[in-house]
Amino acid sequence: MHDLRKQVLLESGKTQSRKQRSKQGTPAASSAGSPTPSRSGSRVPSRNVSDDESEGSDASAWGTTSLEDLQHEEDAHTPADVVIADLYQRIDAICDRKRSSAEGREIALAGLGVDLQRYVAKAELGRKLDELVPAIMKSVKAGQSDKETVQALKALALILVTSTGEALYTSTARTVQSLVTDSPEPTIKHAAIQAFGTIAFFGDAPEDDIEESMDLLLEIISSDGSSIDCPDNASIVTAALQTWGLLATKIQDLEDITEGAMEAFTDQLQSSDAEVQIAAGEDIAFLFERSYTEAEEDEAPPSPSSDSSDHANGNGPHMIQRYTAHRQPELLISQLEALAQVSSKRLSKKSRRALHQTFSDVLATVEKPTRGPRYSKALDEDGREYGSRLNVAVGGKGGRSWVIDKWWMYLRLGALRTVLQGGLLVHLEGNEGVRDALEQEFAGIEG
Repeated sequence: MHDLRKQVLLESGKTQSRKQRSKQGTPAASSAGSPTPSRSGSRVPSRNVSDDESEGSDASAWGTTSLEDLQHEEDAHTPADVVIADLYQRIDAICDRKRSSAEGREIALAGLGVDLQRYVAKAELGRKLDELVPAIMKSVKAGQSDKETVQALKALALILVTSTGEALYTSTARTVQSLVTDSPEPTIKHAAIQAFGTIAFFGDAPEDDIEESMDLLLEIISSDGSSIDCPDNASIVTAALQTWGLLATKIQDLEDITEGAMEAFTDQLQSSDAEVQIAAGEDIAFLFERSYTEAEEDEAPPSPSSDSSDHANGNGPHMIQRYTAHRQPELLISQLEALAQVSSKRLSKKSRRALHQTFSDVLATVEKPTRGPRYSKALDEDGREYGSRLNVAVGGKGGRSWVIDKWWMYLRLGALRTVLQGGLLVHLEGNEGVRDALEQEFAGIEG
């Protein structure tokens, strides 16, 4: 089981795709790889964030761990009243800008983020949002350090996950998106890309806004970051791919944009960076999945041998192909097969394992788009294929569990894991908006 959002950069440190490598011009820049994140989720929220921890959390990536680690991660067991008291202290420090320094705000924002990851503070935030959000937006717009701005973006995303709503989207989205194009700092651009995806997803952004943002992200992907003055930046391209995938799960009909997106993602399969390849592969699998929908009552069911048949384990609804996801599937399959068996010495063992797992899954979906991630063709005692074997459970015995058998669920789970980190299970158990993200594909979508 590989990390949902891995830090698996090639030793070459470059992110050039085939298109960029074919161009004459500037040498490839080193990718802005992110330092390994600290286990901030396991810290007791009431204590101060140290300088070292603040430094680590300023990385361009927001930090990840594997789903395996997530399932077995130790609970900090911090009493709720301790977290709430600390939360209010952090909020007061953020709002009192006259008596705070940039360093103090960095620490307060980082601490707020830890509290919001480890505790579902919807009620507590509700009393403070009118004061807190404008204060955080001041740090987003005019932070006195890169760290302050990055931590403000992280905190803002966590607020949207906790307190969803269109009003929050309207008051924050444009400013955050402007940082993607206008900020001179790659770390801020990266954080803004991820924060905007979360804000748009949980802020019930209008479909037109989502599609406009997806166009911007696709330009970043197609240009290897050059469109926002970050050429050959692996973390920027990966964030754009991941955020595009998250936002695309909110769009019901992707037929008109699939061809252009598929071209960009297929090109990124030849990137020299493993994380870029993985994110592109996941988006490709999702687009193949989305090209199929359930058969209507008056439509004849497909033949059992057809790729359009019902779920391959025989339990799901009949699925019909609505449009062609890729014009040259044989060529794509050849690329995926190579990535599923890659053995380059330039890659770490961890990177090879991640590529093998991801592209085995992607290949299975491209060959039969009704198959989701982690699909097993092994037969159960009744002679049926097991199907998708990726599960997330909360609450122990008698609790709730999810079978992640669709790529739209997988992409959303990865995005949630990036933002919530060690607090994902806490939010799955106690945050209705997070649960809905894995249960309701198109809830609240206009269009």
